[in-house]
Amino acid sequence: MSGIEGKVVVITGASSGIGAATATWLAEKGARLVLGARRKDRLNAVVEQITAQGGSAVGTVIDVTRREDLKRLTDTAVDRYGRLDVLVSNAGTMAVSPFDELRQDDWDAMVATHITGLLNGIGAALPIFRRQRSGQFVNVASTAAYVVKSPMGVYAATKTAVKVLTEGLRQESGPDLRVTLVSPGFTDTEGVGKGGSPETAVALSRQRDEIAIPPTAIASAIGYAIEQPAAIDINEIVVRPTVQA
Repeated sequence: MSGIEGKVVVITGASSGIGAATATWLAEKGARLVLGARRKDRLNAVVEQITAQGGSAVGTVIDVTRREDLKRLTDTAVDRYGRLDVLVSNAGTMAVSPFDELRQDDWDAMVATHITGLLNGIGAALPIFRRQRSGQFVNVASTAAYVVKSPMGVYAATKTAVKVLTEGLRQESGPDLRVTLVSPGFTDTEGVGKGGSPETAVALSRQRDEIAIPPTAIASAIGYAIEQPAAIDINEIVVRPTVQA
């Protein structure tokens, strides 16, 4: 199956930012969506917006750090639509701070969300894709996986892990599956600096306001990878503001 229309797409972190923008973008192209996030009210709002415009979407409250939640999410796709074509692993946290602040709970959250959460998604979707002999993983990393800047050491490390895991998965995927890494630069989302140290949050928010690109820029990049013919695998896309170093 090529194109987007009719494809069943699961998206994590779908209640805001890149996840919500991607859901809306794909719905307009005719995808059938299963959306997962922790915030029920925000998730329901995205689903309601899509369905009000004639799209097909269902929401499931999940935490990507829990294996059973990811399995429930992918099972929802199969139960509702009969298959799963794409898993977009987008859930993330940007609780950035200098090492000296020792915000170890934030470090743990980034590891659990970006690395364990990604692996939980792979664990849930891969058996389905193997049975179908088709499927696509789209993993959202960051330009921090390419350029490390203080005080983003832990965040950059976890996003580099996403990059490495995605390449390893691609090498093992075989001829039937597709694996794509999408790495956004500064993007206008509410998560920039959220939960991190106050000074860092202010600096990141200021930079976001000055140079950030809209989430739709990342949504369209994800859509580009998904819409390719089955024999074409877009492996890596990096999307930055032109002024970002």
